[in-house]
Amino acid sequence: QDGLKQCLAEFRQQLAWVERLDVTLGPVADPVSQNSSTSAAVDPENDFQREMSFYRQAQAAVLEALPRLHKLHVATRRPDDYFAEMAKSDQQMQKIRQKLKSKQEAMERSEKAKQLRAMRKYGKKVQVEVLQRRQKEKKNMLNAVKKYQKGLSDKLDFLDEEQTSSQGNKKGNASQRTKKGPNAKRRYKNQKFGFGGKKKGSKWNTKESFNDVSSFQSKVAHNKGPGKGGRGGKGGKKTLNKRPGKRARQKMKNRAR
Repeated sequence: QDGLKQCLAEFRQQLAWVERLDVTLGPVADPVSQNSSTSAAVDPENDFQREMSFYRQAQAAVLEALPRLHKLHVATRRPDDYFAEMAKSDQQMQKIRQKLKSKQEAMERSEKAKQLRAMRKYGKKVQVEVLQRRQKEKKNMLNAVKKYQKGLSDKLDFLDEEQTSSQGNKKGNASQRTKKGPNAKRRYKNQKFGFGGKKKGSKWNTKESFNDVSSFQSKVAHNKGPGKGGRGGKGGKKTLNKRPGKRARQKMKNRAR
């Protein structure tokens, strides 16, 4: 006992309260029941009662210590321009930012991939619908043709529909061609050089030249002149340029080498 008392005396320091800031009080009174809950009244197995007991005891200590600190002119509120160093370094926060950014980019890529898959599915669905519609139209037309061939029907409406559709396509193509017109290069050349004016027309045929057959030679026209090797001619052998066969051309190439 003497040794314990000696150690306790060494631990005890006679310092001012502002240096120790020790407050020993019971819990503050409950505002509902208007009585202070003692430690015996608190059930230690009840988490809510136990935590409320700690909270009221801390509240009582604050209500006791704050007025004493104000009397000693000790500031109890943090100034607005207070600067405190963060617990985590800038390098660690940079790593966290990079990780969050990579997660966000991965989510965006996943969302884009989902949209592309949805667009592909929709395009495939539309393509299947178009093919089914075409097959149905073709089947209906074949059935109408069979009925007409067997004499079950005398209507030719399917031909009219086909002609109207083809004419509509032709008209659409013609309108596109007319709307298109010459390109920019052609328009620039037309503006710079003009259209060349009217040609002299020396090679144009006229009514008189068409009716004039005096210069026509039937033997020359039908390859029956002298020295010609045509059928019934006097040459006996054909003098037309005939391309040699494949084997002969191969031999000529080998000789040239």
